Amino acid sequence: MNNSSLAKPVRSDEAVFSPSSDLAVRAQKNALYRLIRCLFAEGILDPALLSPADDGSGVLFPVREPRSMLWFERLERAPANTLINRGAIALLQGDGQRRLIDTADALLDVLLPSFDFVPADAGAEKLKADIASSIANDMLARRFRESWDGALREEIAAAGAGGLCDYMRRRHGIRQAAILLDQWGSLEGHPFYPTWKTKPSLSEEEVTALSPEFAAVVPVRIAALRKEMAHVERMPHIADARQWFAAHYPETARSWATGLAARGLQVADWLPLPIHGWHLEHHVRQHFAPEIEQGILLLDGPDIATRPSMSFRTMLPDGEEGGPFIKLPVAIWLTSEQRSLQAKSIHMGPRISTVISDILADEQGFGGSLEIFTEDLGIHFKHAERQDDAEGKHLSVLFRATGGRLEREDGLLPVTVAALLARAPSGDGPLISELVDGGSGMATAAAVVAFFRMYARAVIHPAVQIYLLYGIALEAHQQNTSILFDREGRPVRMLIRDFGDGRTYAPLLRARGHDLRPYVYKGILPTVFEDDIEPVRSFVIDACFVCHLHEVALALTRHYGLAGDILWRVMGEETERAFAAARPRMADARLWHAERHHFLGEGWSTRSVLRMHLQKYSNYRLQHQLPNPMGMAGA
Repeated sequence: MNNSSLAKPVRSDEAVFSPSSDLAVRAQKNALYRLIRCLFAEGILDPALLSPADDGSGVLFPVREPRSMLWFERLERAPANTLINRGAIALLQGDGQRRLIDTADALLDVLLPSFDFVPADAGAEKLKADIASSIANDMLARRFRESWDGALREEIAAAGAGGLCDYMRRRHGIRQAAILLDQWGSLEGHPFYPTWKTKPSLSEEEVTALSPEFAAVVPVRIAALRKEMAHVERMPHIADARQWFAAHYPETARSWATGLAARGLQVADWLPLPIHGWHLEHHVRQHFAPEIEQGILLLDGPDIATRPSMSFRTMLPDGEEGGPFIKLPVAIWLTSEQRSLQAKSIHMGPRISTVISDILADEQGFGGSLEIFTEDLGIHFKHAERQDDAEGKHLSVLFRATGGRLEREDGLLPVTVAALLARAPSGDGPLISELVDGGSGMATAAAVVAFFRMYARAVIHPAVQIYLLYGIALEAHQQNTSILFDREGRPVRMLIRDFGDGRTYAPLLRARGHDLRPYVYKGILPTVFEDDIEPVRSFVIDACFVCHLHEVALALTRHYGLAGDILWRVMGEETERAFAAARPRMADARLWHAERHHFLGEGWSTRSVLRMHLQKYSNYRLQHQLPNPMGMAGA
């Protein structure tokens, strides 16, 4: 493994754990930026109530405090009801006093009475605490990023590279380059999570040791679970889970088997079960003490050094041995949810991977526009007598194959979308701008539009085709999606992962000769739908259009100073093109027309994340509508 400053810059504890006042101010501004965007986008505050200040110095919003107004110095309005705060905020009080609002807590105190509902926690104290945790971790990450980017700038210059992606190609193989870019790009998080870095269960030392944005390398223990105490789900090409594990992690598998044999146990009676290092010590030893005592679960196996990807708990082995991604539960509250790995994901991941793999073989990857990380094998604890799937949500694993995806010979470099939107080490703009500009200086507006058209086509064409023809929704948001770029920096293809919670409309799938067995269990929301395609459609729109393409369009429009909604019109044109390509193959003309209207003529449905948080997740499927910025005449 390379231990250069690229992989993990050397820094002192003082440098990491003593954030400067400047970083504190920036972190608070980031929290305000996110909170304001969520409040207006979800309609918790009505953007129609905004009005220009009389002196032209900003905009005003009425609040419940008598004769008072909230003043925004610079509140920019972008397509899809996106309101972005880039200036100061103050409360203009009825007595003429002006009170600066410079923290998320202060803003919430002013605005709570104006909300369109009463939060479950009337004072929003839980939200405030989560935002405070997020701000603290944001400061840690940005101090580390200063060191990391400084090291990268030196290495890029020394190599004579044209930027970070070019340097990665020169310095590393594709596998290592992809995971390092993924970790480096883990700074900002989901665009609609005001609590994007909340990790209240962890100390500062644990945050830096475990989180991808700190280029962490984390041990994963290979435990042993009695095979009759587990449910195993696998793709059809896998005959035996243990043999598959041995083929992909040969050195670790030998060490694991040797340890069992040394205890006088038959290897054939056991399954290898990876456990996240933190999760092992802080959850498994306590919560599964009876199983450990009964000899059902053995914890003293070998460790694998892994790099956590952007999702924190999906790990890529880091040594010479290599091997597939390992997705794990961690009993840590991240972004207001405890990250379990439920039986639904274990069952559905390999099943959907099998179906999509068959479709891609039949469709030649939809013209070579789509690749997937298949979820080959899943294991979860399921007691032979109790037969309770829920018990395994914190003792489970899903293996995500990388062969042919990260180990490539075609010159294509996978870059996770969120990394494309992070500010490049040069500080001159988002990383994607390095690819747009190439080596010719800042791109012209026409060149930016042409690049974005290629990019949008690479995403929209496969996402719309597989949805319209097969009823499958790809969750193509920033974290799940990588774009494959050729050596010239052109976007060529989409590479997508994470299918355990994917949604499917079964009638369309069956009509083309495929079958997907749903996972059904008490209290678990369905992912395979029979009567209504709307939940599947909204999944596509939310992930692919709202959380991905919309964000890329925002970043490029701002960086290059593009006029108006030109990139959203390109999105509309490419969506129209994708619908036209599917039309000859759809037997139901009414469905085609209805879906075209939903995508191009109606509002965008997206998850109401802040509202769900304030209502303590009493409903996990709350949605709101955003104005469709690519609405087209006649759609």
